[in-house]
Amino acid sequence: MITLVENSITIDEYLYLREQVGWVALSDRQAQLAIENCLYNVKAVDENGYILGMGRIVGDGAVICYIQDLVVIPEAQGKGVGSMIINALIDYVKSIKDEGSTMMLCLMCAKGREPFYEKHSFIARPTEALGPGMIQYLR
Repeated sequence: MITLVENSITIDEYLYLREQVGWVALSDRQAQLAIENCLYNVKAVDENGYILGMGRIVGDGAVICYIQDLVVIPEAQGKGVGSMIINALIDYVKSIKDEGSTMMLCLMCAKGREPFYEKHSFIARPTEALGPGMIQYLR
């Protein structure tokens, strides 16, 4: 049985998950600030409390939010964990959106992961009206 736990991810869990999927290593301070400064986070744990994945929401909470760090350990991928997490993230953003307003919920996905997000109603950019997502790494 998989349980979602809100706003309780630890620095060690965050760094562990990033390492499990081969993401860029962060310092403890970066991890701490990332967790402290997000609007919301949720982690998925199994019946033994073992962490399987997590996701964060960052943004201004009014006009735009971003799904950040949606990560599931390799052995739990393809088992619905990512869908549980993304649905919790979407539900959170819906819960903070002002009635009658529109809020953008954005993300940048890893190459090849587009079908997962498309099945959760995200659209890939560019489109006729929207240019590509862009990024700059500051080192």
